Amino acid sequence: MRRKIHLIIITAFLISSCFFPVFGQENQTESDLQKKIQEYEAKLSELRQQKGTLYSQIQYMETQIYLTGLKIQETENKIEKTGQEIDTLSTKIEGLDESLNYLLKTLIKRVIDGYKKRTISYLSVFFDSKNASEFLNEYKYLRTAQDNNQKLIVRVQSTKNNFEEQKKLREEKKKELDALSITLANQKIDLNNQKAGKQKLLVDTQNNEAIYQRLLAQAQAEYAAIQGIVSGGGSETKTRDVSRGETIAYVIQGASCNSSGGHLHFIVQENNSVSDPFNYLKSTDYRNCSGSYCDSNDGDSFNPSGGWDWPLSSRIELEQGYGSTWAVRNTWVGQIYSFHNGIDINGSSNEVKAVADGALYKGTYSVGCPLLYVKLVHKDSNLVTYYLHVYSN
Repeated sequence: MRRKIHLIIITAFLISSCFFPVFGQENQTESDLQKKIQEYEAKLSELRQQKGTLYSQIQYMETQIYLTGLKIQETENKIEKTGQEIDTLSTKIEGLDESLNYLLKTLIKRVIDGYKKRTISYLSVFFDSKNASEFLNEYKYLRTAQDNNQKLIVRVQSTKNNFEEQKKLREEKKKELDALSITLANQKIDLNNQKAGKQKLLVDTQNNEAIYQRLLAQAQAEYAAIQGIVSGGGSETKTRDVSRGETIAYVIQGASCNSSGGHLHFIVQENNSVSDPFNYLKSTDYRNCSGSYCDSNDGDSFNPSGGWDWPLSSRIELEQGYGSTWAVRNTWVGQIYSFHNGIDINGSSNEVKAVADGALYKGTYSVGCPLLYVKLVHKDSNLVTYYLHVYSN
């Protein structure tokens, strides 16, 4: 099986290399890079409407991967340019600092000299001068000294203002650099996720169009069934009243109606609107397998903050979280739905337990085949919980 998967991945690499060059080999100018980004954004938008076959899905993913690589290069170029601008500003600030220190020292010296001569007046210069020519020279000297001091004060103020402006600009550039660094880190995460999503597609489909079409139809049918169930369209029968912690069903092991593997799809509905199950469930021992691989850093959030015991016994394995999940963003299921309305989990056993007291209903919803579930209407509450892909007595 492992050899087969390797062959699938190698085959897909050969296919994809026909579509795009290997990214990262060429240094492109800023304008060329912008043109290429715009070109591939347009191509991606066009391919988004054509993902009906495995070939077009792979092409879409390859385009997305290549586009993200281009954006990474663009951000790296901006980081390099901004870093150079910061270095230039730092050199300029250093020069302005030296100039300002020199001008201030000169000004202080002149002020001190002027203070020492503060009692001298033009009248005293006139009486102390031996003749008119000497008087005029002394007078011109005093006026020139005063004018130069005024000019020096203006230069000091101008240099100080320039110094402050350059420092402010450098701080803005540093903030810009920090933001670019965060953007780059996120883009690299996106790139890794996109590559992992493509690899998952190849493994899931075995690079086989028929398998891909079957998985698509299966996911579409499951999504339609789940939407029908939460909107009240299921065929339901009340079985009994149950207590919190009581066994109410069992997870179907292996593939079942519109599900390729055994898991519990757990939904919380409050006032007829789905809610995040993590807001109601308490902390527990778990393993996160909702990302590119089990225990990866890119998995969906696992952040229970409520008081309910879990419907399955620990250790809980999270297969998919709530909302805009990793799978929605990075795999082929994103073309089926954009929002996951519950959580997909497995536990240490297939025994499903009620999270609260209430009335239990057994239900089915058919889209090609009957999707089995149970529904719990919580006692004295506006809450309802659904437990899908299960069977009950």
